[in-house]
Amino acid sequence: MSLVVIGIVVVLLLILVSAAIRVVQEYERGVIFRLGRVLEGAKGPGLFFLIPIIDRMVKVNLQIVTLDVPPQDVITRDNVTIRVNAVCYFQVFAPVKAIVEVQNYLFATSQIAQTTLRAVLGKVELDDILAERDRLNRDLQRIIDDLTDPWGVKVTHVEIKDVDLPVEMQRAMARGAEAERERRAKIINAEGEYQASERLAQAAEVIARHPIAYQLRYLQTITDVAAEQNSTLVVPIPVEMLKAFEAAFSNDVFTSNSPEDGSRPAPTTM
Repeated sequence: MSLVVIGIVVVLLLILVSAAIRVVQEYERGVIFRLGRVLEGAKGPGLFFLIPIIDRMVKVNLQIVTLDVPPQDVITRDNVTIRVNAVCYFQVFAPVKAIVEVQNYLFATSQIAQTTLRAVLGKVELDDILAERDRLNRDLQRIIDDLTDPWGVKVTHVEIKDVDLPVEMQRAMARGAEAERERRAKIINAEGEYQASERLAQAAEVIARHPIAYQLRYLQTITDVAAEQNSTLVVPIPVEMLKAFEAAFSNDVFTSNSPEDGSRPAPTTM
């Protein structure tokens, strides 16, 4: 009988010792309650002994928590209904506040992130949501951090992930983007025509000052066409090129008919 009693006592002692020993990891802190009151400061990391039945420890994780904000239906300022989800990064910097000031800081932070997301995006237009995400992310982070600061929670970053638009809005935006691309293409084409006309005007001025440039360009064009085509080409001779031969021929005829003394020949009579 005595051995049974000794065995029961040993088991009870082991249970009490196991209940009294607590190990706090490096990334954790322990908030100890003694008869319902919080001991000063959070404990950890390391090994701690608690008074069974009198002391109770609550561990708090100090690592950065990645909170996925579920999709929220948002009506923007310009009355467009969209679905937006986000991701929120936060961590506990005051373990005692996180346990005492709020019942469940994870659930509370999630609800604050959802309501703030709807409130902030509902005050801006759709174009701003699509074009100014960085500014909206900073606004969300600042507002959520201010609300969770009394709980000992620090929000480090908030990112808007996806923005789901209605099908009609997607089609309208696609048509607008296509019209914008066509407008830019027409502007670029018109700018190219304008620059080309300026270059042609400058080339015309050069040719007008130097007629021989026109003849050289004409000969170059004939050479290019003859290199690309294997058929017979009929090329008209410009009048400007004939003038040079006409002048040379007139000079030769005049020289052959003039006398040696340089006087003009007398007209012949029949």
